[in-house]
Amino acid sequence: MRYIADLHIHSRYSRATSSDLTPENLWRWGQIKGIQVIGAGDCIHPQWFKELEEKLEPAENGFFRLKRAYAKGDVPETCRGEIRFVLSTEISSIYKKGDKVRKVHNVVLLSSFDAARQFQARLGAIGNIRSDGRPILGLDAKDLLAIALECDPKTIFIPAHIWTPWFSVLGSKSGFDSLEECFEDLTPHVHAVETGLSSDPLMNWRLKKLDNVILVSNSDAHSASKLGREANILDTEFSYDGIFRSLADKKDKGFVGTIEFFPEEGKYHYDGHRDCHTRLHPRETTKHKGLCPVCGKPVTVGVMARVEELADRAEGEQSARARPYWSAIPLEEIIAETRGVGKQSKKVQAAYFELIEQCGPELDILLNVPLKDIATAGGDVLSEAIRRMREGKVSIAAGYDGEFGTIRIFTDSERKNFL
Repeated sequence: MRYIADLHIHSRYSRATSSDLTPENLWRWGQIKGIQVIGAGDCIHPQWFKELEEKLEPAENGFFRLKRAYAKGDVPETCRGEIRFVLSTEISSIYKKGDKVRKVHNVVLLSSFDAARQFQARLGAIGNIRSDGRPILGLDAKDLLAIALECDPKTIFIPAHIWTPWFSVLGSKSGFDSLEECFEDLTPHVHAVETGLSSDPLMNWRLKKLDNVILVSNSDAHSASKLGREANILDTEFSYDGIFRSLADKKDKGFVGTIEFFPEEGKYHYDGHRDCHTRLHPRETTKHKGLCPVCGKPVTVGVMARVEELADRAEGEQSARARPYWSAIPLEEIIAETRGVGKQSKKVQAAYFELIEQCGPELDILLNVPLKDIATAGGDVLSEAIRRMREGKVSIAAGYDGEFGTIRIFTDSERKNFL
């Protein structure tokens, strides 16, 4: 079965997240986006765990569905479909290793509530898992993996957004130079890594060290409407075991590929210094000896430079386990540009729901719906914008030091002529 999965999200119990992150809203927005499997997020947080147990029921092996009593909400007829949840959580490990403070985020997927309950108890004995849905623990990432495997041999353990400077396994500020440095003899149990918003598979293929893992992409959503901004396409058994095999078995072809941000739009693609509004290509960083040309302080080295630092393969070459990927821009952003207004405006929100009511879920519109159908429903300008996005004909001022990049589909002259 072919389906889309977004396996890394958060609940309303994580910091800087929306109160709309409830199982009911995730169920609704999963259909609107065109996703079939959603990571439940923050599953070891006591209050969220209790809510998940109350509102979910077993479905296919390792999958859960929202109970009928809670499966209510306004979903356009064109988007209605089955939604499944898989138990997941992100853990922040901050610890010292090799005379350096490491800050590594990992996503852990578990195949049952029993396994999640054991994992919760083990981590609760180590640190505070109540104050934040994504708990911060003084626990070596290797030890976290070991505990997860003891609780569930079928754990899917995914180093999160692996290039983010401050909180990732390969980050320039607090990471390592390889997975093996971090996970040592347990590295073979890491079957996948997450590209994050600021990198795409093309960039990750530059490292032969990543040839043994599958590159996955997830939204890391902090609100329900951000579901699916990155996601995974699978064609395998519709179950937890199906996902596990697609990542762990090198002969399994069930993992089809990923839906990606244009990496330049991510918050850490370029180097820079946010306080001085300084965005630097890595070559410029080298020219300025790693210092902000405005204030003289060290810049935050972004993903592009870090990939280049560790790369041992020419751009464009692929590993044996490489999968295709499709770059996309959130539909709200595209509509906003065609209307010349902010993406949160009433005009954009109205146009968004009118379009999906006629053409189906957002991800289908972005990737598959014929352009003539989009033109009929949303106009020629929107159809042209999606055509350009599909062909990668966009202009982006790259993100840096925590600031999202700014993406444009039309030039200023084009905007004057027909927008």
